Amino acid sequence: SIAEMEREGGVSPRTSPLARVRDAGSLLSVSGYNLPVVDVDTISIRYKSAAHLVAHLRRLGESSANVNRRGFLGRDGALATAAVYQSLFAESDATVPATYQIIYISGWSPHESQQKPLGRGTATASFKDLRDEIGKGLNAAPPPEEEEENALGPQEDGKKK
Repeated sequence: SIAEMEREGGVSPRTSPLARVRDAGSLLSVSGYNLPVVDVDTISIRYKSAAHLVAHLRRLGESSANVNRRGFLGRDGALATAAVYQSLFAESDATVPATYQIIYISGWSPHESQQKPLGRGTATASFKDLRDEIGKGLNAAPPPEEEEENALGPQEDGKKK
């Protein structure tokens, strides 16, 4: 960070490297799993301050596992880093946003009973057929409107208007 560069003469990673979604799927394939599935939840959280964000990251165990990292960041450096982060990223209500991606991956151990991909050219429908079918749906007449009940309910004679 800017504060660490000023005080330490450079920066050191303070969190572990982040995984990319495509790398998670590739990891399954390279590891020998079949039918890999990757899903992602993106969560945004607003913290009272940068210090609250850092405290939450520590509780999550998100400190750097890098063995080549520089040592402990002193109190002065940590406070200066928090102040810079707060000034750069704080929202109008003074909260500090952070966005997390939770990556879920699953795969199957290879087995002869697993479904196999079909060979090229064995499809029973083409993309042209799909496009034409979707186009028909878009150009179709809308369904007739159903009578809507009056917002006040049935009229005095019990009939809908």
